[in-house]
Amino acid sequence: MRGEGSPPETIWKRNLAALWFAQLTAIFGFSFAYPFLPLYLQELGIRQQSQLAFWTGLAGGASGLALAIMSPIWGVLADRFGRKSMLMRAMLGAALTVSLMGFARGPIDLVVLRMLQGAGSGTIAAATALVASGTPRSRVGWALGVLTSAVAVGSALGPVVGGLAAAAVGVRAVFWAAGGLLLLASLPVLLLVREASRPRTDAASGSALALLRASAPGAVAAVAGLILCQALLQAAYVGFQPLVVLRLLQRMSTGIAAVTGLAFGAAGLASAVAAVLYAAPARRFGYRTVAVGAAVAMGGAELFSDLGPGVTAIVAGAALAGAFYGALGPAISTMIGLETPGAIQARVFGFSSSAMALGFAVGPFGAGLLAAQAGPSVGIAACAAVAFILAGVLVVRVREPRR
Repeated sequence: MRGEGSPPETIWKRNLAALWFAQLTAIFGFSFAYPFLPLYLQELGIRQQSQLAFWTGLAGGASGLALAIMSPIWGVLADRFGRKSMLMRAMLGAALTVSLMGFARGPIDLVVLRMLQGAGSGTIAAATALVASGTPRSRVGWALGVLTSAVAVGSALGPVVGGLAAAAVGVRAVFWAAGGLLLLASLPVLLLVREASRPRTDAASGSALALLRASAPGAVAAVAGLILCQALLQAAYVGFQPLVVLRLLQRMSTGIAAVTGLAFGAAGLASAVAAVLYAAPARRFGYRTVAVGAAVAMGGAELFSDLGPGVTAIVAGAALAGAFYGALGPAISTMIGLETPGAIQARVFGFSSSAMALGFAVGPFGAGLLAAQAGPSVGIAACAAVAFILAGVLVVRVREPRR
């Protein structure tokens, strides 16, 4: 499944450390601003609850739709020209577009910039391909868990600091600061990451489907099922996130920015812990088994956030959902990495990122439409249902990969 030999230990560990810091900073920048889209839309003149739900879903989904279209293209270019260069491109592009969001004059400006951000972004897929292709096979699961923990820690810290900053200096300044953080995130990638040279063989330009089919019996079906799972995971979780804010708006009249930051921060912290700790039970019981249990539990946590009593239940449900999401993400990515030959991993992770982005688009948009028509509770129930469907797909369509 991977090329002969293993990368020198100092190189892959240094790369992992640099990419961990870069992803932490980048996701901190993204999550510094993203949870506050509903509050920013209010500042841009959207006051009615149904309209706020609609524009929140549209702005949340616009980035994912553009990323879904562009991710396979970036994956092909990464396999051909290098994964590091694609990661640099994604970070610098995101720094520019997120900064420009602070200058938005209306909701349409914000949606257009979100689409441009998605079209040029994709830092997680690029970093995942770098780690998966440059790490010894026996350590891939652990390494991807560590990388995912950076995403989770950034997601935990960003909303907390962003909430305080939004309350102090306004939401526009939060977007400008987030752009600066994304620019900072590119420095460790530029200075420290070393991508192993890949000889130009037929595999580098051959059909990903043919190479995957030749790698092992059933590999195509297994990877296709896992890519579908990535889409369902993002739809279930990312669609749920803006609805947390809408539920808080229903329950609270003051201090919403700070509590929003607390809810997203708790979810991110729980996700970070789960992303690192999931590897031990996954090695013992299997990646698929852990993923199935986490999917069912995530759906239950989302329902609890809506049905439980008071603001505390909303925050606790968001934190629990974040924890199970933190285990699901690296478990699915690890299974993809173990099923895929190294020569085409960037392409496969590009398709995976496209599926994730599609879920990122459909989840918030669909949940936002449901919330606009029938209230946030209906949108949350739909997100939980998608999580349960994800568990079913894992049982029926996915196998435990060879380790």
